[in-house]
Amino acid sequence: MRVSPQPLSRRGLFTGTAALLATGGALTGCGTRAATRTEADCRSEDLSATQRTLAFANWPQYLDVDESDAAKRPTLDSFVARSGIQVTYTEDINDNNEFFGKVQNQLASCRSIDRDIIVLSDWMAARMIRLGWIQQLDPAKIPNVTANLLPSLRDRSFDPENRIAVPWQAGLAGLAYNGGVTREIRTVDELLTRPDLKGRVTALSEMRDTMGLLLQSNGHDPANFTPAQFDDALAKLKRAVDSGQIRRFTGNDYAPDLARGDIAACVAWSGDVIQLSGEDEKIRFVSPESGVLLYSDNMMVPNKAAHRGNAEALINYYYEPAVAARLAAYVNYICPVSGAQAEMEKIDPALAANPLIFPGDDLLRKATVFMALDEQQERAYESRFQQVIGA
Repeated sequence: MRVSPQPLSRRGLFTGTAALLATGGALTGCGTRAATRTEADCRSEDLSATQRTLAFANWPQYLDVDESDAAKRPTLDSFVARSGIQVTYTEDINDNNEFFGKVQNQLASCRSIDRDIIVLSDWMAARMIRLGWIQQLDPAKIPNVTANLLPSLRDRSFDPENRIAVPWQAGLAGLAYNGGVTREIRTVDELLTRPDLKGRVTALSEMRDTMGLLLQSNGHDPANFTPAQFDDALAKLKRAVDSGQIRRFTGNDYAPDLARGDIAACVAWSGDVIQLSGEDEKIRFVSPESGVLLYSDNMMVPNKAAHRGNAEALINYYYEPAVAARLAAYVNYICPVSGAQAEMEKIDPALAANPLIFPGDDLLRKATVFMALDEQQERAYESRFQQVIGA
């Protein structure tokens, strides 16, 4: 099985965010505020009927590749052959904030960024939607999305009508432990207080994942919480930091430490654990009793993209269960398409049975998408979190 793409890029690299927050210039470069647009003041002309082309920008290693010929991308090549739409595919999104900085001036001034589809994590998708930089999709052109999008990824707070951001792949934030060096953990409170784990724990520097899990552990909903509830969860985290329970905060660089047993348990991403457990079955992903965080990376059509119809055709294609299964067999993240699990049985029964690719209803009922934040909330919550983790 191939190595999974690394979730660090897709979840955030928040050192840049912390620096911006500290200087008061959050969300934009050069200390300026991003310009909010409306559909009326930034109209986009769709040339799909006469121009059978499409520019698709994605993250590295996030599309299936022919193992014998890296120039071939089987599912994408099949789309081109079927539709006649020529796709320029680039892997030029390496970090949400970095990409935002690259395109913000054009989008803020209602200019094209020369991309018809971009794939961004849900919190960045929410920001761009809030700024009015993303086109709405036509539900009639994406019937497979309407029919097959997982219920747990529908009606999200930043896209309540499911017309703007379509999940490409998804993942879970929960706990993990190395059974070779410690006994099982089941709760967030165990991770933060159990004496035998002191100094052998890491948590994620991604605020939404770490704080979402702590909010759940306090009985609060990460999708709808108050400032007081956030502060209660942050106080719990601070106690774990001050006591020495948490060794450090990480991106996905916790993975090799967990594999070696240098840390015993951690807040973790499901994609990493699939990779690690393939090498050592003692490494386990844990869905805490209080719940897990569900995140996604979303296909969106930016303003002034000239080929929305072609983009809708590609989005609809990837929501065919058989196509989605072929993609998931390669990337090993949560497949957002209902019906793909049955198709995966034909490809790889072991992957079809993997709950970190096809979570069961019991797990999905415990999964929550973090609340979409406005600019003021994002600045306030991120700043307070960074102070506690010492970033």
